Amino acid sequence: MEGVLTPEIWIAVAEKTGIDGLRLTTRDIPDYDVLMRGRLDLIAKHGLKLSDLEAVIATLRPLDGAVEFLRDLRRFTQVVILSDTFEQFAQPLLKQLEWPTLLCHRLVVENDRIVDYALRIRDQKKAAVAALRSLNYFVIAGGDSYNDTAMLLEADAGFLFRAPENVRRAFPHFRAVETYPELSALIRQAAPG
Repeated sequence: MEGVLTPEIWIAVAEKTGIDGLRLTTRDIPDYDVLMRGRLDLIAKHGLKLSDLEAVIATLRPLDGAVEFLRDLRRFTQVVILSDTFEQFAQPLLKQLEWPTLLCHRLVVENDRIVDYALRIRDQKKAAVAALRSLNYFVIAGGDSYNDTAMLLEADAGFLFRAPENVRRAFPHFRAVETYPELSALIRQAAPG
């Protein structure tokens, strides 16, 4: 979701708070647990609460063209968003994206303080794609970060979208595109019959 359809939530929080360490994403740090532990340490150190983050998220809008891209996809296929975001973060953005299905994680919150995070399961994007394929669905996936590559490999077809150069270099076998029309065209080409 983030970086493909919506702005990166943690980068927006970093810009609002001036906490540069929150700018790091899975584009920078492939190990999600290392990334999240660092984020949790930083928000605790600076006294940020869930409501502080929600106030920033409420100001965010989908990326230009994202809503139209999803509408276009829904004209010919089902769309499921697999994300390492959190349910508590996603609601305002999902509404603006016209409520696509989102599978993601949960934050553990006590008295408005984020104390931990709970993964659905480890490597949930790959597992979700594998589960859909086990039901005989043809799965086409797109992503922009290191943490998307296992999902892209598991899918029947996988593409990089607006991925940074370091991710493109590490995974040159994935077609990489920069615009929604290009991605939509790749998806349509890959779709069966």
